[in-house]
Amino acid sequence: MAVRAVRGATQIDADDRDQILEATTELVSEVMARNELSTDDVISVIFTVTPDLTAEFPALAARKLGFHEVPLLCATEIGVPGALPRVIRLMAHIETGRPRSAVQHVYLRGATALRLDIAQ
Repeated sequence: MAVRAVRGATQIDADDRDQILEATTELVSEVMARNELSTDDVISVIFTVTPDLTAEFPALAARKLGFHEVPLLCATEIGVPGALPRVIRLMAHIETGRPRSAVQHVYLRGATALRLDIAQ
């Protein structure tokens, strides 16, 4: 098994607790499904949000999905002028037999514009 990093992001319409939880649940679920992972495969997850999102911690959505023994961290992205607003990002560190080229990064909703080169 190798240690790999999986990236992902999603965008929401407003700084709303329910939207943060719903979008994060969708993002984490897609990362897990597309990479055929269980929580036992996940070493840790770092969540970031743009400075305009403060209504809830995205990690709460992962906890509700069963990430009870996985270290989770939330942080704020730097506020770069002109950056895409209301974005939730994640970087998950996983154990997998997949080569780096087979790891599926997940960009949903408006966040697909962030990484057109790797969004699937």
